Amino acid sequence: MTMTLRLPALALLLSTLTAADTGPGYRVLRSYVLGGTDGWDYVALDSVHHRLFVARQTRVIVLDPASGKLLGEVAGLNGAHGTAFAYDVNRGFATSGRDSTVTMFNLETYEVLGKLKADEDADAVLYDPATKRIYTMNGDAETSTVIDPAAGKVVGTIRLGGKPEFAVSAGDGMLYANLEDKASIAEIDAKALKVVREWPMAPCTSPTGLAIDRRHHRLFTGCRNRVMAISDASQGRLLATVPIGAGVDANAYDPGTGFAFSSNGDGTLTVVSEEAPGKFGVAETVPTMTGARTMALDATTHMLYLVGAKFGPLPDSAPGTGRRRPPVLPNSFSLLVVGR
Repeated sequence: MTMTLRLPALALLLSTLTAADTGPGYRVLRSYVLGGTDGWDYVALDSVHHRLFVARQTRVIVLDPASGKLLGEVAGLNGAHGTAFAYDVNRGFATSGRDSTVTMFNLETYEVLGKLKADEDADAVLYDPATKRIYTMNGDAETSTVIDPAAGKVVGTIRLGGKPEFAVSAGDGMLYANLEDKASIAEIDAKALKVVREWPMAPCTSPTGLAIDRRHHRLFTGCRNRVMAISDASQGRLLATVPIGAGVDANAYDPGTGFAFSSNGDGTLTVVSEEAPGKFGVAETVPTMTGARTMALDATTHMLYLVGAKFGPLPDSAPGTGRRRPPVLPNSFSLLVVGR
């Protein structure tokens, strides 16, 4: 049988086939060289004022994501990790892992307003809108420090029973934290200040980044054995795992597109989609930049912001430590803007 397609129909078919072959179409749209040879950690988006906060060891730099321009910095940190925002009191909170402190600062001027003592290895930090409190994740101490942002003081400690990495808020008074040493997720009652449930994520090991789909009660965990673990928060169980790149340190979920993301230190961004109810797969793998393992998502514009750098050769280990980290090459640390 012979079938003839009209030109508009043929063009539509070719367009559909091309889209299916290439995936969602994410790519690096722009990049800005930021410079500096010090390390970095979490990237946080101030969605109200549309600014990026990037941890850089001794400070948190503030960037305009549209231009890459440096707007200011929060100074005086010692091992900077995460940043969280309490918009109702116009304050930001940045963690320092080496001295286990939280720096409180003015969101408009970046002026340091004070330092609060957290537990050992203060790392990730988040704001919970239900309780209007700040929660740090203290890895070595296996705790979360609870801060009242309006009063500017510590008001409690949550025992987590494992080493927390990243954590997210469900917006209803429940928090979820990856426990790195146990490869599990802890469900935390933020009002009662206690863990109420925990479930394993095997075959995931060494979970790091975490993102949440609040509408469908899904959690997306980045695991260092190159998988994303997807959990049902309502039922407290693992649903699926999907392969990702190496060296993940952050995850994101975009409620507007339904895609989940894993930023990987090997220079890739894994895009994950739900192909059928409860069935997940890799929609696309996007080349980024070496070391681009942390990111922030703008759920309004659907842009992703990653930072990475080029590295020199590995140095000799420091005596008695066995630790070897490649140096960041000058003028290579950059901000990447990823979109469709």
